[in-house]
Amino acid sequence: MGYKLWDFFKELQRDYELVDLTHPLDNDSPYWAGIPEGSVELCKTCFDWGNPMLDCLIQTFKFPGQFGTHIDFPGHFIKNAPLSESYGAKNMIYPLCIIDISEKVAADVHYAVTAEDIKAYEKIFGEIPDGAFVALYSGWARHWPDMNKISGIAEDGSENFPGWSLDALKYIYETRNAAANGHETLDTDASKLAAEAGDLVCERYLLSKGKLQVEVMTNLDKVAPAGAIVFVSWANIKGATGLPARVIAVTPRR
Repeated sequence: MGYKLWDFFKELQRDYELVDLTHPLDNDSPYWAGIPEGSVELCKTCFDWGNPMLDCLIQTFKFPGQFGTHIDFPGHFIKNAPLSESYGAKNMIYPLCIIDISEKVAADVHYAVTAEDIKAYEKIFGEIPDGAFVALYSGWARHWPDMNKISGIAEDGSENFPGWSLDALKYIYETRNAAANGHETLDTDASKLAAEAGDLVCERYLLSKGKLQVEVMTNLDKVAPAGAIVFVSWANIKGATGLPARVIAVTPRR
């Protein structure tokens, strides 16, 4: 007797690679500077070996929703917008498109991807498919886990890092019907654009559209620019504005 999904699983093992797009976390991992100190306490023992009730180990975990590689829900920036309980298994798998701006970022740390960059990608790989996850590869993941480098802290204390522009996000969401976007940086908006606007305009825009995003991704350079799929999973916690996520890409073997 044959089972199609089991046969497909064998095909996945043979012809595809699984790439983890998630940074590991510990008590020293960086997070957004606006979050109060003491917000992270991982692997604290609350039930230790040698307990006469049961010989086992149990830990507690304390962290902000926006910690490490994480997913943001609309209610993170939009009052009364949907939170984690509004999204489930059907929101955890997408066609994956990766826009590579790493060379432009190497020349200009403030570079913000444009709609023209995405159109150039489409000329090579075809149109972004309906319901896609569009990720921005800037090479920024190499700075993990150094908080100052991830934030691009200069001598004057300013932040300097690449990101999205509003016209690029409008293109993937309004011209193409993408479902989510992602990037390697702590914020959606390129730092220069955020400073000029006095707000995270790009992040506010995409969350106002009811879209999802994953921040602080890694290993995007190990995935095919087109043709891969991505799984985004998170704990089933109600009322969350964001949660650490485990993000796995399935990509053709190179």
